[in-house]
Amino acid sequence: MTTSPIERAADSFAAELARHRTGRGLSKKQLAALMGFDPSYVSHVEGRRHRPTEDFARRAEAVLAASGAIWQRFREYDRLRHARSGAGQREVPGQWLPPGTGLVVEREIATLRHADDGYHCVIRRELYNAGTEPVTRYLVRVAVDRYPNDPGRSNRHHREHPLTFTELQLRAYRDDGGEREPMHWRAKHDRDAFKEIWLLFENADGRFPLYLGDRVTIEYAYQVGQEKWGPWFQRAVRLPTRHLAVRLDLPVGLDPQVWGVETSLSSEEGPLRTPIHRHDEGGRALFDWATDDLPLNARYRLQRRFRSRPPEPEPDGPAGARASDRMRGIDILQRGDDRLRQPARPFDLAREERAAPQLGLGWAAAVVRPADRSAEPVVLLNPRVVDAAPDTDEQYEGCLSFFDHRGLVPRPLRIDVEHAQWDGSRIITSFEYAVARLVAHEIDHLEGRLYVDRMAPGVPLVPVEEYREAGHPWRY
Repeated sequence: MTTSPIERAADSFAAELARHRTGRGLSKKQLAALMGFDPSYVSHVEGRRHRPTEDFARRAEAVLAASGAIWQRFREYDRLRHARSGAGQREVPGQWLPPGTGLVVEREIATLRHADDGYHCVIRRELYNAGTEPVTRYLVRVAVDRYPNDPGRSNRHHREHPLTFTELQLRAYRDDGGEREPMHWRAKHDRDAFKEIWLLFENADGRFPLYLGDRVTIEYAYQVGQEKWGPWFQRAVRLPTRHLAVRLDLPVGLDPQVWGVETSLSSEEGPLRTPIHRHDEGGRALFDWATDDLPLNARYRLQRRFRSRPPEPEPDGPAGARASDRMRGIDILQRGDDRLRQPARPFDLAREERAAPQLGLGWAAAVVRPADRSAEPVVLLNPRVVDAAPDTDEQYEGCLSFFDHRGLVPRPLRIDVEHAQWDGSRIITSFEYAVARLVAHEIDHLEGRLYVDRMAPGVPLVPVEEYREAGHPWRY
């Protein structure tokens, strides 16, 4: 016996409904109660005794969180039903938007390119604001996993060679009708193996929020060294997404192979449901894959291997070197070294003579260079603070022994310092404002303290990559 297209569409709707209901472990009566329908209604719809309605389809989609699958089956049924009747009616929305939906990704194009200096990633997203409030920021995540099949080894590797904002060189733009506006960004989470970043709908020239019903395209790009990026490229669906296209751009000379897997909340890892297509162009192997109407919280991972494997890059190359690594490389002790916590020994200037190279030992000597380069350096031997003004201020400080961060430190606006002269006699010198802060910072070192010890409890450190006052003097 043959069935009509509309009957087949109704069957498909009933089957989709039953599949998601049983997948959630719900009986027909339980689902009806959650949807606010009579206990027997779901049974009638699944049994084809009642036709589905738009209200029923919306509620089923929302309760079962089917990521648009139930809604799509209803659209197919509804289109055929009205085509047969010839009745004019507005078309129901093409994409299911769950209650409370804010942003919708209408199209994402993600490209990962392998180059001599590492991996270059460009993400382009077409956004639609289906919510009720203006959108002023967009969260993105950058994650690395050098050895995905060996979590312990990967964790150790990224502790020793953490991902940094400096190496990412993150750039973000808003593209609205061909006009590209740079977007500022702000870090949310900074971990060794991942970064979460707010892309802000603003820049130095103004703000450009995405209002209800408006669309915009954003693009952001970053790079990661080969010693940190693993053999994979993953896209996670955290917002309703209508279309995703992924490209891997790899050198032909490395003889690359690429395959893909996907996971979701309702299924374990399995192969991609559609094939990856390859074509070669200009010495590059381009692997393309795309899909539509993605379920929320699904993950799609393209994995690769090079059959002609290049030599492993050195993990400590300059591209991945942190500021603290560079300081360590010129023999400046870094935070965590016990010697930074040891008070310095005073010079016995009446009996001892010390050459400049010996100042690397634990002696109480410091040299301070004022911001005014025409001023003479301040040389302090056996210094100690004997008085300080009651008035204080807070300024951001850095330190060669803790160079990856800046911290907000309160200090007095004036200090009096007793220190030795070259003949062993002692004098008291007053320092004010910026020079007072510099001198106090160095005396802290001689007493075994770091500036973080003087910060107020709960005040966070600022990664140097996010510090916006670099190159600007303290203000008084």
